[in-house]
Amino acid sequence: MKAIGSYIIIIPEKEVAKKTKGGLLLNHQSREDLRYKKAIIENIGDEVKGVEQGDAVYYDVAASNYIDIEGSLYTVIKEQDIIIVL
Repeated sequence: MKAIGSYIIIIPEKEVAKKTKGGLLLNHQSREDLRYKKAIIENIGDEVKGVEQGDAVYYDVAASNYIDIEGSLYTVIKEQDIIIVL
């Protein structure tokens, strides 16, 4: 599998449940206040510049797309959706 153009395949960081001050456990789906999340770049298209495979980045969750290939779920973003490279 290879990304093309300005597309990037990423592996989002798995988030653990977080406890609020009141004792409630919030899973990652309940954290709608977080627009940007951390991920590792799995594969990049040939037009992408400034990042490489294996880089840790923060990306815009609202702009991400998901694709199911043979039972595995992948996250796909465009180069412009990366906001920080660590």
